[in-house]
Amino acid sequence: MKYITGSILFLLLGFYCSAQIYTPVDNASDVSFKIKNLGFNTGGSFSGLAGTITFTPDNPAGCSFDVHIEANTINTGVEMRDNHLRSDDYFDVKNYPQIKFVSEKVTGTKKNGTLFVSGKLTIKGITKDISFPFTAQPISDGYLFNGQFNLNRRDFKVGGGSTVSDHLTVLLKVVARKA
Repeated sequence: MKYITGSILFLLLGFYCSAQIYTPVDNASDVSFKIKNLGFNTGGSFSGLAGTITFTPDNPAGCSFDVHIEANTINTGVEMRDNHLRSDDYFDVKNYPQIKFVSEKVTGTKKNGTLFVSGKLTIKGITKDISFPFTAQPISDGYLFNGQFNLNRRDFKVGGGSTVSDHLTVLLKVVARKA
């Protein structure tokens, strides 16, 4: 019985030790969004990406994401609009400086190379459950994670009664390197 318990403990420790810790590389990553404003497509991006990613492609259950971006880095290419988006009408960056995602579960899918992550997204102090598929492509000393998800800005009290659509798409291309 001792040997069986020891073997199981050794295997579990082996899985744990094989999990790699990665750090997102902000200047090599792209966190962007697409939204309609008065019927026209518009969009922008955020920077200041940081956090910790634990990833082992062969063990999705052992993977986790704890990442955030700096809300005040919003960039739509129009400074006046960016300043308005930083105000309390939209992201209220003075009181809520970060947009944060913490995974709760990562699972495999039937589509080879695609995983599925579920977790908590926090914007303006409001936390909602989100889930979306993503891919993880090996790169030198790390991974390129690609994914996208849709959300309703009103769920996070962003934008009030503005002319922008309630629904937007967030696109993620995150380069992460070994910590």
